[in-house]
Amino acid sequence: MFKHQGNTRTLTHNLRLAVVLSFVAGLVNITGLLSLDILTTNVTGHFAFFVQKVSQLNIRGGLVFLTYVSSFLFGSFISNLIMEFFRHNRKLNVYLVPILLEALLLIFIVIIGLNMEEHSFVISNLLLLSMGLQNSFVTKISNAVVRTTHLTGLFTDLGIELAQLLFEKDKVKRREIQSTISLRISIIAFFFIGGLVATILYINLGLGMVSLLLASIILILSLIYDDQKFISKRTIIRY
Repeated sequence: MFKHQGNTRTLTHNLRLAVVLSFVAGLVNITGLLSLDILTTNVTGHFAFFVQKVSQLNIRGGLVFLTYVSSFLFGSFISNLIMEFFRHNRKLNVYLVPILLEALLLIFIVIIGLNMEEHSFVISNLLLLSMGLQNSFVTKISNAVVRTTHLTGLFTDLGIELAQLLFEKDKVKRREIQSTISLRISIIAFFFIGGLVATILYINLGLGMVSLLLASIILILSLIYDDQKFISKRTIIRY
């Protein structure tokens, strides 16, 4: 899921990646919305509000939304910077550090979230930063096939591929398009499930920001699972 890169990646690898991380993104998105009343997995709306505030000469309000956009950008920058830094060391999975950093960041958000009123602005920016981290390494590892933090481009691609499927006659190409469609539907479905689980944890169980711990646990467990599976396969090949 994380260790296979480039041409060694298959649909199964991308599907596992999509299921895990779209669930995490959906959970983070709804938790941020319920606790802070802002969306934390994309910056399109924040940039629109930034433009609106600037047009109204509300500089202070504009700077708030500019900070949100910058946090997502900084997360993406840091994620790729880490991956490029460790790329020369082939013994290390370059995606390990950004994923672990995201998990630790979400735990830190839970801790400071116990005092929500004082830290709401900081928490908002940290959530956007964590999703920038995730979006960057997911894009990199899947060669831009998988996107998990926002759905605009996903629905666009899905619409294009559904139209292509109606006219494509070649069986091989039809199977390829159908595989890609199933991948995109899986991302949408697990983004929805993640949001649904977040709502249940946040409202029904009253966990509040502590709901983010589930996202951290899933990220850490997925790293452990991926590492153990890789070791098992390498051992089988060796013997």
